[in-house]
Amino acid sequence: MRRPTLTPRQEDRAIALFGLLGGLLLIALKVYDHSSAIPRWAPVPTLLVMAALELVRRTRPVLTATVGGFAFGASIFTGALLATSLMYTDLLYAAVLYGTPRMSRILHLTGAASVLVLSTLVLVYSDASNAVAVVVLSTLIYLAPVWTGDLVRKHREEADTQRLRAEQTALLSEMDRREAVSAERARMARELHDVVANHLSAIAIHATGAQSVARRRHRPEDDPLVEALGVIRENSVQGLAEMRRMIGLLRDSGGGEADESYAAPDLQAVDALLAKARAAGQDVGLDFELTESGERGELAVPVGLAAYRIVQESLTNALKHAGPGRVLVRLDYRPEELRIAVDSPYRRGAGQELPGARAGMVGMRERAGLLGGSFAAGPEGDCWEVRAVLPRALVTETKEGRA
Repeated sequence: MRRPTLTPRQEDRAIALFGLLGGLLLIALKVYDHSSAIPRWAPVPTLLVMAALELVRRTRPVLTATVGGFAFGASIFTGALLATSLMYTDLLYAAVLYGTPRMSRILHLTGAASVLVLSTLVLVYSDASNAVAVVVLSTLIYLAPVWTGDLVRKHREEADTQRLRAEQTALLSEMDRREAVSAERARMARELHDVVANHLSAIAIHATGAQSVARRRHRPEDDPLVEALGVIRENSVQGLAEMRRMIGLLRDSGGGEADESYAAPDLQAVDALLAKARAAGQDVGLDFELTESGERGELAVPVGLAAYRIVQESLTNALKHAGPGRVLVRLDYRPEELRIAVDSPYRRGAGQELPGARAGMVGMRERAGLLGGSFAAGPEGDCWEVRAVLPRALVTETKEGRA
């Protein structure tokens, strides 16, 4: 169990209270240096002054050291009380610890002068043994707390310096990391633009040219060759647009608002995605159907993008690997989550059209995992099933809302 900690103000009040109660107890028991000519209550005023000064030991170090010195000097004549002496040493310690460096130097000088004057007086009016005793006692009262406070203050300043240095080092490391990430993002953007985007542009240009040649040869618009060229051109143009969007996102390191031309696709475009899949799947005997349940509402942008990419990759895999039949896409919008199910005819063994590297499966699983969702895919009887569950709101936003 964690012990409750006191605030600095509560600590000062506790020191003042225990000092006052301890002094009164010593006075009641007559445990102090007193004379029969001095009233029994004579040490009480200096004790009260010391206890009151303890309340402002952190905020008024100059006041407490000055007034406390006079009160301690008066206590020598009214009755030397141990509680008063201990509180005075604490005031000197606090004055050095919480005061200015100049205050520390002054207390060092005045403490050394007090020890020298008192020991000299005792040596003049008494013997050497008493002078040595006064030197030891006055050193413990005037110099020991000053030395202790100075040592603690130096350690604290050194710790603060080391902490500041560590924070600066961490800040510089973070700046270097961000600079490295920005440079890598810029390099990736250049590579995507120079390699992939250029190839997609070439595909779109050649597909457009091939369409023009086919039309000049009076091929009808419903001719399979013309339709195939149209699908190639449309997909390459769309891929080029998305590639440019990715390049823009990689180059944008300012953290500002995204350009509208780079708007991320979401499930609003799933109908167009299915239309393209139907056009591409006619030749292989594939038909595509979409069913939706629940209220779509608003989805977080990363959730909508991840759902779109999962559906897109599932349809692409169906075109590449599925046998003839119906591909069913189901979107179930629930209050807390979005469920995606894609069932396609499963072609086993060598009948599969194109071998894949399974990078699409890895990408879909990573997209779902990064959002705090789940993903599973695999054969089930004569179907290839894809199942994904995505939260409607981002997990990070939910945690911040609970904080």
